[in-house]
Amino acid sequence: MRTLAFQMPDRGGGPTGPRIRVGRPSRRVRTLLMTLGVLAVLAMAFVMFAGFWTDWLWYRSVHYSSVFTTTLTTKIGLFFVFGLLMAAAVGVNIWLAHRLRPPLSAMSMEQQSLDRYRMAIAPYKKWLLIGITALVGLIAGASAAGQWRTWLMWVNGVPFHQKDPQFHLDVAFYAFDLPWYRFLLGFGFAATVLAVIAAALTHYLYGGLRITSPGGRATAAATGHLSVLIGIFVALKAVAYWLDRYGLAVKSSDFKATGNWTGLRYVDANAYLPAKTILFCIAVICALLFFATLWRRTWQLPVIGFGLMVLSAILIGGLYPAIVQKFQVQPNEQAKESPYVEKNLEATRKAYGIGGTDVTEYPGVSKTQDKTKLRDDVAGAASLRLLDPNIVSPTFQQLQQMKNYYGFPSNLDVDRYKTKDGKAQDTVIGLRELNLDGIPKNNWINDHFRYTHGYGVVAAKGTEADDQGRPKFTESDLPSKGSLGKYEQRIYYGEKTTQYSIVGGPQKEIDYSDDDGEKTTSYKGKSGVNLSNPLNRAAYAVSFGEPQMLYSGAIGEGSRIMYNRTPKERVEAVAPWLTIDGDAYPAVVGNKIQWIVDAYTTTNGYPYASRTTLGDTTADSLTAKNNQRAVVAQQNQVNYIRNSVKATVDAYTGDVKLYEWDTKDPVLKTWRKAFPGTVKDKSEISADLLDHLRYPQDLFKVQRELLTRYHVKDAETFLSGSEVWQVPDDPTNQTSSAVPPYYLSMKMPGQKQQDFSLTTSFNPNGRDNLSAFMSVNAEPGTDDYGKIRILKMPSSTTVDGPKQVQSKFNSNEAIAEQIRLLKGGDSEVDYGNLLTVPLDGGLLYVEPVYVKGGGLKYPLLKKVLVTYGNKIAFEDTLDKALNVVFGAESATPVEPPDKGDKPDPDKEKPPATGDSDNPELQKAINDAQEAIDEGNTALEGQDWEAYGKAQKKLQDALQRAEDAQAKPSGGGDGKGSDKSKESGEPKKPDEGDGG
Repeated sequence: MRTLAFQMPDRGGGPTGPRIRVGRPSRRVRTLLMTLGVLAVLAMAFVMFAGFWTDWLWYRSVHYSSVFTTTLTTKIGLFFVFGLLMAAAVGVNIWLAHRLRPPLSAMSMEQQSLDRYRMAIAPYKKWLLIGITALVGLIAGASAAGQWRTWLMWVNGVPFHQKDPQFHLDVAFYAFDLPWYRFLLGFGFAATVLAVIAAALTHYLYGGLRITSPGGRATAAATGHLSVLIGIFVALKAVAYWLDRYGLAVKSSDFKATGNWTGLRYVDANAYLPAKTILFCIAVICALLFFATLWRRTWQLPVIGFGLMVLSAILIGGLYPAIVQKFQVQPNEQAKESPYVEKNLEATRKAYGIGGTDVTEYPGVSKTQDKTKLRDDVAGAASLRLLDPNIVSPTFQQLQQMKNYYGFPSNLDVDRYKTKDGKAQDTVIGLRELNLDGIPKNNWINDHFRYTHGYGVVAAKGTEADDQGRPKFTESDLPSKGSLGKYEQRIYYGEKTTQYSIVGGPQKEIDYSDDDGEKTTSYKGKSGVNLSNPLNRAAYAVSFGEPQMLYSGAIGEGSRIMYNRTPKERVEAVAPWLTIDGDAYPAVVGNKIQWIVDAYTTTNGYPYASRTTLGDTTADSLTAKNNQRAVVAQQNQVNYIRNSVKATVDAYTGDVKLYEWDTKDPVLKTWRKAFPGTVKDKSEISADLLDHLRYPQDLFKVQRELLTRYHVKDAETFLSGSEVWQVPDDPTNQTSSAVPPYYLSMKMPGQKQQDFSLTTSFNPNGRDNLSAFMSVNAEPGTDDYGKIRILKMPSSTTVDGPKQVQSKFNSNEAIAEQIRLLKGGDSEVDYGNLLTVPLDGGLLYVEPVYVKGGGLKYPLLKKVLVTYGNKIAFEDTLDKALNVVFGAESATPVEPPDKGDKPDPDKEKPPATGDSDNPELQKAINDAQEAIDEGNTALEGQDWEAYGKAQKKLQDALQRAEDAQAKPSGGGDGKGSDKSKESGEPKKPDEGDGG
């Protein structure tokens, strides 16, 4: 009868209409749909495969395939192991909860509502279980794969042979072991929580847990199952409490006396540490109570135990340390914290390599009255670099670009090259790299096949300029020639080379141009990936989104694709465990151009060592100004750093070589175990390469930031904050950012000879006077390479700091008037690097002044500012400025004339801005120069009355010069004949008709 109720009634009467049959698609349609589906799946698979395949080809091309395979197998292993563990943890508990379901559900509205869901999922239970476990497994596996560095450091970790002062464990435990244990603990918590949620939902769905039904809220089986899972969670919490004890040694906190703090303080050692131990014991007992429900089948005791643990965590872990801090530490903070501050001081100095810093008292004022001797001592004190690598790039560009498709980086580099007599000379160097923005016409062939490389090195003496203020090039022209000898000049890999090129195939490349026209070439090296293989072409066409790669006739036999072409990209790719310095620099080593890259090993787990954020401590006025220089590892927080690796990248072949530099660094030893064969021994560094290595700027900036506080060695001074310094702002830059460190060959007090050094200065916190001067020996091969020396100024007197020195320059009326004249017309004035050199107890400041005149706007060195003690000079050359400051001439000039040059007495005269065609103007300028000289002489003798008269005389002369310029010259045409006005540059006396 029930069946009949669902039958359609027979309506009868008349024939039935034709039946509409909804059939299956024809075989042809089904075949087509299946084919399209298969092709879609294959296309998606190939897209995913292309990225993997091109990565493998690239690593193989640079001979670092072991890095790719080690990293990949580690990630895959972690993915599957932890993915399966998570899937098993969730899946087994779902299955067990289903297995433990009650045979009959209580007859209640709640259970009747759940019946519909049970019936709905009944046919799909197996697939639902597989889907849930697969999803959580994939998520957990992907998360675990990201921990490949943590795993490799744990499994390959080597001891530091240094122990922390609290628990007396090797530092390797905190650097390598503790991070892995924390990951395992976090994974255990996640797996347990997901298992509890999955099991509880399953028990609820099948009646093991009831919310509104009459009777017990949970079956005995559900109670036992969930109690065990919660017991595991509480047991993991006990492990967490135990690990937290060791975590106190690397915990960061805000300590008002010092700011950022890492390690235990008094409250940690005397309140948090015992609290964690007590909480560990309570958690263990609580976990055992939960496990006991397997026999007692009641929640009463576990719930009481859990509540006790939570209450203890609040009282013992939170309230008790706050009471200790308030009533024991704060009333006598210095005495309580001093022992822990001493541990922090020692650990931080070790972790950042500043423990051997030599701090000596320095008077800041000269002790010698013999000015002639002081003048002679300048040449031995430093090789004063007048060419500022951060300013003269436009000059290199204007004078040595040659073609628009070449360019120089905005910041050039300072290196040392030997002269003919074998002496090292500070040299400003840059490469003529490819600049695609300057090619005649942008299209795919030009951008990627014809314009593929830069050409040649341009270098200039760092200490000199010619009589027009231009660099004195030691290597120049195209092709480059000069003092560097013969070398491969083509630059396929460089800082400005950021997109791919395809070379070596049918399409010829533009090599360079000379008077005979453009030269072409075809790449002969083995760099890049071969595109002759159709599979490779297809993979790169997909990866790069360039379908033209598949059919372009410009690609053929021998074609190779180059990419990842900047030195930083290449070193990061082959050594992903290194932190790369923000500035790679080029050097001619043997017969090749090599990019030299400094690389660091770091960790965040050095006990008691204060942390620093690399992006903050390595920022300065150069990184702030139009991103002229990259910032290293923007967000990385570390508390241990070593310049453990020196890397080179060949500018022609792209070959990457990693050399061990710090032979004692345990972090590097760990990574060398993880990636055997990737880092060469230090002994393999050639002598030619060693000559061009240097102490890295970013490490120096990190160390100088730490030394603003950690130059003191006693806790009392550290806590008082009375000796806190700060890195001064760059006085020549308007960005209010830190002054960059400067490379300079110089001799610190106590040294016998000049060494290539990296220097900086410090101010007292919140003030502008000088508190200290710091240098590090940056010359590899010397006995004290890396030795940090600090000259500490007396606190009882004030010594001018960089900002005050710059202000003194700017406020000097005579100098200000000359600057105003230099800015005449549309010219601009740029101040170069303000160099500081210790000299006989005092400090010599030297600053080049550049003028950008006319329409080209490239800087030329026009003046030099020098001050020593209370003497200031602003002259055309460094020698003249030093002569004025010291009131004596040197037997060994700082700027020796080129061999074969004859002295020109006219060049000793001040440059004229007019000529003999306008005698009034010429006389006014001569009077102005005479007034300036009188003013300088008055300043030396501190004769303020004479100085005032000289200033009035100067004002009068300048006014007469302006009036004379407005009049027509004596040339007779009424237009004047002063060609120097057209160029915007002052005219030399020997350019006139009558001198």
